Amino acid sequence: MTVPHQDPAERRVVVTGPVRRTLRASGYYRPRTEIDEQTTLGHTYVRSLMRSQLRAALAVFAVLTLLVGPLPLLFAAMPDAHRLEWAVLGFCLYAPLVLLARWYVRRAERNERDFIRLVEDR
Repeated sequence: MTVPHQDPAERRVVVTGPVRRTLRASGYYRPRTEIDEQTTLGHTYVRSLMRSQLRAALAVFAVLTLLVGPLPLLFAAMPDAHRLEWAVLGFCLYAPLVLLARWYVRRAERNERDFIRLVEDR
């Protein structure tokens, strides 16, 4: 008795694997899952964090530019004031730079805390 051969087009292959996406219970919302699964909403959450961090960095850069940018022009206007240059660079600029750095770190940490609070399960 001969067995008829199956046509390759008729043969079916079943491929199984782990479930990639679980169904959410109605009304149950998990932002962390959205981020982990890299959905559009998760991407929006991460982009929001990145934008707020960028805003803080640009604010620091703007203040730093306004604070340090005019100094070469000021020093060029007073060619014989070497002691004044060192005093401005060494003492007068140090405190504002430290305060600016401290503000930036606090702002960045606050942005991250707000993001974590948003993503945490309630």
